[in-house]
Amino acid sequence: MTTIISTLERELPDTAVLETATFGMGCFWSPDAQFGSLSGVIRTRTGYAGGTSNSPTYRQMGDHTETIQVEFDPGQIHFEEIVREFWRSHYPNRDAYKERQYISLIFWQSEAQRLSLEKLKKEKEQQLNEPVETEIRPFDGFTEAEERHQKYYLKRYPKALDQLAELYPDASLLTRSTFAARLNGFVKGFGSRQQLLEEIGEWPIADKYRALLRQVLLELKW
Repeated sequence: MTTIISTLERELPDTAVLETATFGMGCFWSPDAQFGSLSGVIRTRTGYAGGTSNSPTYRQMGDHTETIQVEFDPGQIHFEEIVREFWRSHYPNRDAYKERQYISLIFWQSEAQRLSLEKLKKEKEQQLNEPVETEIRPFDGFTEAEERHQKYYLKRYPKALDQLAELYPDASLLTRSTFAARLNGFVKGFGSRQQLLEEIGEWPIADKYRALLRQVLLELKW
């Protein structure tokens, strides 16, 4: 069973065709679960971005912001859908945040993303009937957070992690796994077991691996 995850990661859309969205919207644990639950999102990871200090960490973040980075298949979910979910899920103005660590922040990584952000910002301002103060800027780097901050909610279930040990003999493998992203969302209340079972049925992997992932999901004890 230890080959399932490596095979899954290899056969899902190649990273060359994926797009990336990077943003901050408060504490990064919940967004990691929320966006990791979305069909079409292949990988998520938490980290630090937007600041000038070198090698930020959770304890010494400097002027960086807690952010998540989402790799997604644009053939299944568009950047605009990611951004609408981002703005729908938090109040994007500065008086909602006490420090830079938690500000509303989103980066663009292409001209198409920049234009989409301009359009969607105007759309959100019309909905709110006030200016949107989200910091919008070109992408300038991302530092991955410590392992304990990756798939945080899933890691709160040691019994399930023990059952997943055959798939993830090293806990660091959870960070870039699509299956782990979905499980992290599921335990936080995003999506359902049935939805995930159905989605696995659509993943472009061999039938034997699909059957094994479904079996793992059905047998997990939380």
